[in-house]
Amino acid sequence: MRALVVGWPSFLHGEATAGDVAAMRHVADRLRRSGIDCDTAWSPGFLPGQTGLEAAPAEHYTDLVFVCGPAHGDQVLELHRRYARCRRTAVGVSVIDGTDPAVTGFHRVLARDGPGRSPTTDLAARRGTDPVPVVGVVLAPQQPEYGDRREHSEVHRALRRWISQVDCAPLELDSRLATDEWRRCRTPEQFASLVGRTDLVLTTRLHGLVFGLSNDVPVLAVDPVTGGGKVSAQAWAWDWPALLGPAEARLPGGEPARALEHWWRWCTSPEARRLAHERAAERADSAEPLLTELVDRLRTADQLAD
Repeated sequence: MRALVVGWPSFLHGEATAGDVAAMRHVADRLRRSGIDCDTAWSPGFLPGQTGLEAAPAEHYTDLVFVCGPAHGDQVLELHRRYARCRRTAVGVSVIDGTDPAVTGFHRVLARDGPGRSPTTDLAARRGTDPVPVVGVVLAPQQPEYGDRREHSEVHRALRRWISQVDCAPLELDSRLATDEWRRCRTPEQFASLVGRTDLVLTTRLHGLVFGLSNDVPVLAVDPVTGGGKVSAQAWAWDWPALLGPAEARLPGGEPARALEHWWRWCTSPEARRLAHERAAERADSAEPLLTELVDRLRTADQLAD
């Protein structure tokens, strides 16, 4: 007995949602723990290099197990043709029309919902998974004021390539506010609440660093300006060590440098979290001298005008 576990993330023209992938992995794990040998097929568009349907011929398997999503459509029908010699079971699927050939093509359907069926909990529901860091990514605009010293495009390209390979939950954060766009925060307090719920901030923007440290969140700051710009200046003002320049954040070939990996490990450590908390407490009122100077100068100017 040998099973092939498939689902919508197996199709070249399917899609890999978190729920579908989690359900397929859950089923495969359960089969293996039960002593049933199995493989899982993934679309090359989702996981290139992994076993796909083209590399999983029907003669290698006794069973096909289709997991999650709707049990309908041409791609499901194609599974019945490709794996006609196998016993075919659908599990944790939605059935809209029980007479659809895509549904009736299975030898057994263990649905999560459908006409005349009591719904069951989805197969993606699973406790005990290891959490990964939630990383707020705040990238700066092109900032033309820095002229030829700007390396924003190259730095952002390297950071995006790198973060896509890190085991984390990346959350793109936009510090621009709007009152007519639901995707953006309307107030600084709302943005601060978002940042405060992350485990780490990766930023090339000054206020990504400020809002991160102000909310006790470690920040991996990358200054995209050659020679240092306002991101570097702000990191120095906070006495925050996790700061990289353009050359340190990437190698000439565009690959991330060791320094990026080093500061990532440090920013995800308890030491970094403690230091961020200390810096937030120490510098809560650190802008007061600027405000005092502003008030003094305004009063002096007013007196001279009199």
